[in-house]
Amino acid sequence: MSKRQLAMVMDLNKCIGCQTCTVSCKTQWTNREGREYMYWNNVETYPGSGYPKNWMKLGGGFDKNGDLQPGVVPNLQSDYGVPWDFNYESIAEGEIFKPDSEPSWGPNWDEDEGAGVFPRDNYFFYIPRICNHCTNPGCLSACPRDAVFKRDEDGVVLIDLKKCQGYRYCIAGCPYKKIYFNPKISKSQKCILCFPRIEKGLPPACAQQCVGRIRFVGFLDDEDSQVYKLVKKFKVALPLRDDYGTQPNVYYVPPSKAPAKFDSEGKVIEGSDRIPMEELEMLFGKEVRRVVKTLNIEMKNKKEKGESELMDILIAYNHHDMFRLDNDYYQKTAKEKGNKPFDLIDRRYIAGKHTKGE
Repeated sequence: MSKRQLAMVMDLNKCIGCQTCTVSCKTQWTNREGREYMYWNNVETYPGSGYPKNWMKLGGGFDKNGDLQPGVVPNLQSDYGVPWDFNYESIAEGEIFKPDSEPSWGPNWDEDEGAGVFPRDNYFFYIPRICNHCTNPGCLSACPRDAVFKRDEDGVVLIDLKKCQGYRYCIAGCPYKKIYFNPKISKSQKCILCFPRIEKGLPPACAQQCVGRIRFVGFLDDEDSQVYKLVKKFKVALPLRDDYGTQPNVYYVPPSKAPAKFDSEGKVIEGSDRIPMEELEMLFGKEVRRVVKTLNIEMKNKKEKGESELMDILIAYNHHDMFRLDNDYYQKTAKEKGNKPFDLIDRRYIAGKHTKGE
């Protein structure tokens, strides 16, 4: 167990699927040297196949007895999709805008498709996903080299690239499939929760750039943080697929309200909701019913009485209030360990597979 646990809460009621978080992560961490296909952050349309394709069916995690379950390593071509580019340079010469290869799958491939029949009862919502930095990581348990570890100071899950031999058991063991294999250096890589930024008091790039202000970041033991209040005080933030047994530390405020359904004559079905509660239960557990009820009550209080601490937190009037990163704590920890600060930009793989970096 780490001394403290850093966590993130995402409010799905505010996510607009703009992919700004995805782009901010991609441009900072995974746009080169074998990481082109990696999306440490991605935003999926639900219902949908997700990224990699059908990740919920690929195994990993733990059973009720705490035993690690077998999992599948996704295929680059069929499950991730080989990265492609577009013919930007030749457009000026009159060529039609097109990809440089024939794509078969990729991130956000089934964007905005959802389920149901338009306009009667169709629905979808967005789920941004990063590594959950679990308390009981399946990747850590699966690694025979002890290359995967949780940082003592904040519980961030990282991979020691000096120890990693590219066996990919970690990918199979992660039920969220949020670890990727870098073919250029034959090692596994994953979201690092932007710890070089966090150590300087800056939020992760995905959270900083989020235009919908859906992401809150803080320590679970900090009672003044909005993360603590959403997870432990109001208990409206729930982990995704907690049944995997990994105890994830990324939490979600579930969708609380959707338009009503229409009948065959185009009339509103009073009291109906397009998002099936059974789907939300599958994603977030049975507690989601209580959470949705609480959110709707608080929205009504805010509208009618103008008062609701919970709604004030979720509205996020001030961007800086969404992040409590305790920079003094990191400075003190670094001083105790004699650590040097990290660069904000990852420059460790410029030399490709021959790098001697960590």
